[in-house]
Amino acid sequence: MGAPVLVLISADPRTTHRANEALRIALGILAGENDVSIILHGKGTALLAADTDDFVDGDDIARHLATLKKLGQTFHVEARPPPDGDWNDAGHPVVPVTPQEIADLLAGSARVLIFQ
Repeated sequence: MGAPVLVLISADPRTTHRANEALRIALGILAGENDVSIILHGKGTALLAADTDDFVDGDDIARHLATLKKLGQTFHVEARPPPDGDWNDAGHPVVPVTPQEIADLLAGSARVLIFQ
């Protein structure tokens, strides 16, 4: 396994392409057999909403999420109530994390990509 890489996504998938690009890049890094941690923070937690039709890149996001699920990728999600509506109906592996745990993950990564 390569050096640990962390992808932190706080971009709102309802208003920007950045959230989709973050997932696409995370998949590319995983293909290179690197250890990848994905943190969904703030509005980025909406990525796991049941309905992605209203997202800027909804079809692409759904496709990327399906691939990440097949690969068994875990999402570290900011420990707070999930966004409104149905959330994580697809059953993606999720680990709730506190701000301190997010800081620890950041500190333990060789590379960090942040999408706001």
